[in-house]
Amino acid sequence: MDHLDALENESIYIFREAHRKFKDLAMLWSIGKDSTTLLWLARKAFFGKVPFPLVHIDTGFKHPMMIAYRDRMAKEWEVDLIVGQNEEAICSGMTPEKGRFACCNALKTQGLQQLLDRRGFKGIFLGIRRDEEGSRAKERIFSPRDKNFEWNYKDQPPELWDQFNTSFGPDTHVRIHPLLSWTELDIWEYIRREEIPICPLYLSKDGKRFRSLGCVPCNFPLDSGASTVDEIIEELKVTKTPERAGRAQDHEAAYMMQKLRSLGYM
Repeated sequence: MDHLDALENESIYIFREAHRKFKDLAMLWSIGKDSTTLLWLARKAFFGKVPFPLVHIDTGFKHPMMIAYRDRMAKEWEVDLIVGQNEEAICSGMTPEKGRFACCNALKTQGLQQLLDRRGFKGIFLGIRRDEEGSRAKERIFSPRDKNFEWNYKDQPPELWDQFNTSFGPDTHVRIHPLLSWTELDIWEYIRREEIPICPLYLSKDGKRFRSLGCVPCNFPLDSGASTVDEIIEELKVTKTPERAGRAQDHEAAYMMQKLRSLGYM
């Protein structure tokens, strides 16, 4: 068993353990490489049929290519896709021009919270990784939130020797992170091995590509000649550029991402 096999087995175990312990589960599908890898693993864990719905929060600012990819793959993989929006915020004219923190909180965090509350989901799978961004490094595999979906990053249960705490109170909302131990390079090597279809925005065009996908006004391509998965893997082995260098919210005020995530951001 190689490194990717070990990661795959752990993720599949987490999926099955969560499905055994919790009712009313869903999975966030942001259309990016991580959540698409997560969806691939969910299909493996449950023998091709994902037993819970997928949730995509559409801010109204996503790349059209992301939406086209989402709809194509949802149909091909026969998943139950729920698209949610904070319609009140969108109708009131919320945009990044009103501040990226306010926009992300309204369109993403509150949009997700509204859908979770409306549909009664008690737990949700997310494709975050510890190496992706500082606040995510503080996460646990099974991460409790309060009844308002807020995260107390200073009070997280220990998970020593892969012993996961799955016993929480009735008002607890649980975020479940099967990819937490993976790295960006692991994701791409697994995509190559499994031949997972990815959004074309990740592949270089005219000397630029996206390493992380978000909303058009706040998401910028980086210089890169990597136009195939093999070339992306070789690029990652030598690059010094942070993965989220093209995400504007990561360059805002100190601890912005941690503040957003404490409020329930993905």
